[in-house]
Amino acid sequence: MNQLLPAGLVASAVVSASSANLGPGFDTIGLALSLYDEIVLETIDSGLVVEVEGEGAGQVPLGPEHLVVRAIERGLQAAGVRAPGLAVRCRNAIPHSRGLGSSAAAVVSGLAAVNGLVAQTHSAPFSEAQLIQLASEFEGHPDNAAAAVLGGAVVSWTERADDAPAYSAVPLALHPDIRLFCAIPEERSSTAETRVLLPAQVSHEDARFNVSRAALLVVALTQRPDLLMAATEDVLHQPQRAPAMPASAEYLRLLRRLNVSATLSGAGPSVIALTTESELPSEALDCGVANGFRITEVTVGEGARWSPGVTVAG
Repeated sequence: MNQLLPAGLVASAVVSASSANLGPGFDTIGLALSLYDEIVLETIDSGLVVEVEGEGAGQVPLGPEHLVVRAIERGLQAAGVRAPGLAVRCRNAIPHSRGLGSSAAAVVSGLAAVNGLVAQTHSAPFSEAQLIQLASEFEGHPDNAAAAVLGGAVVSWTERADDAPAYSAVPLALHPDIRLFCAIPEERSSTAETRVLLPAQVSHEDARFNVSRAALLVVALTQRPDLLMAATEDVLHQPQRAPAMPASAEYLRLLRRLNVSATLSGAGPSVIALTTESELPSEALDCGVANGFRITEVTVGEGARWSPGVTVAG
């Protein structure tokens, strides 16, 4: 039987937002962003208490179906421990359903907080590789989860096995001249809803195009940011998703016409721009604001942090 944790243990975690795909790197390339969700987890005598402030407050469920709680339960099971009861307090800064990895951050934060509990027992905490595996199982692909765990830019991949997929990732050293701007709309989108817009099959020509751009993207991100415009071209998912988010698609086209290497962030509707300039063109800023986008410069996010006790983002 799994070890029963005592009541009164406290742990915390801080996990970053992330942008996946970056154009051609579909389900493979991810980038952590400096927006952070925080969680404080406490073992209590019995029951479940869930509190949420910030993004998602008043909208997400406050019971066992809450994604953070589901991740905690999975983490406790994988660690071979159980809790008499749980109090889960979430402080969210990552917008929900905007393509900024809020789901991956929720899962990673729950698993990382379990590490903070386990560190107070005789069990070994999860390694980064184990966190990536457990978190990726929730979504079926590791791009956002790996970025949230490792921080920075990542290349991730999936190995298919007879029993269950194995998820892995390696970090990339992002070129220091690259600056990041997020354009976040009020409009929301669901990855599941936009994924059904993608065709089951693609042509060899389109596949070849995206393979070349994804390979070039690694070079552009790490060594040659002057190649970002070509490296962020995509034909496999962004054009297909455009009808579901016309404002984002139009803003993306505008940015690229202005020679800004921009892509949908994940499945959208947020747009992310990668540039070596200190600011976006004034036309892009004015158009974005006029069409309801909140435009903000962000930096590269840090990897997941967990601690016995309380961790503060910063």
